Amino acid sequence: MAFQDMVGQKVPSVTFHTRQGDSWVDISTDELFNDKKVVVFSLPGAFTPTCSSTHLPRYNELAGEFKKLGIDDIICMSVNDTFVMNAWAADQECDNIRVIPDGNGEFTKGMGRLVNKDNLGFGSRSWRYSMLVEDGTIVKIFDEPEKDGDPFEVSDADTMIRHLDSDWQDKPSITIITKPGCPHCTKAKAALDERGLTYEEIVLGRDASMTSIRAITGLESAPQIFIGGKHIGGNDEFQAYLASDECTL
Repeated sequence: MAFQDMVGQKVPSVTFHTRQGDSWVDISTDELFNDKKVVVFSLPGAFTPTCSSTHLPRYNELAGEFKKLGIDDIICMSVNDTFVMNAWAADQECDNIRVIPDGNGEFTKGMGRLVNKDNLGFGSRSWRYSMLVEDGTIVKIFDEPEKDGDPFEVSDADTMIRHLDSDWQDKPSITIITKPGCPHCTKAKAALDERGLTYEEIVLGRDASMTSIRAITGLESAPQIFIGGKHIGGNDEFQAYLASDECTL
């Protein structure tokens, strides 16, 4: 298959049928793209492995960095209905991403990237790609290579952000393990928020158990903070790290 070169063209004019709360809300491409600088990444399906483990989470993680580079919105699109997309967004807790259902595949077809995945029982789905759109005009597209399976090499968040700024430097990923009602956890998260840092929160009793903390750290207290693969410790150790010369945040 050969994908159509859409650079320099306007995005397809489509109305997306979305469900917001108890109401149907139609959203047009004009509303999504006019007078905005937008990054779009499109993928084969909600709840699928690469999409859930890597593609969507990394864009969500780097949303603040994209904003610093002048991006108004990050849109995730898939040929799924709005109920599936809404459930996936809730499961992913991707508040920094606007999830749009191309339920009928109209937008994807207009992009020339609607592909047949009958062999997987998926029917027609989107090829995986990302693009930069300015005021409705496509200025850059990263199509995954035309290989069997589900290649994921160039439509990732890091490739797009380095296209926007070749000198961009990645920051260490941050994870904090917390438990409900923990004041020390609240203080640690507040310190992260004050610095505008993006982090993943693992909540005990929902995402993991105390067994996880014991297995990973040998401790039985929360919070536990990890930065760039290094275990920093609890809130006291974290506050000391922030005040130290060792801190790279």
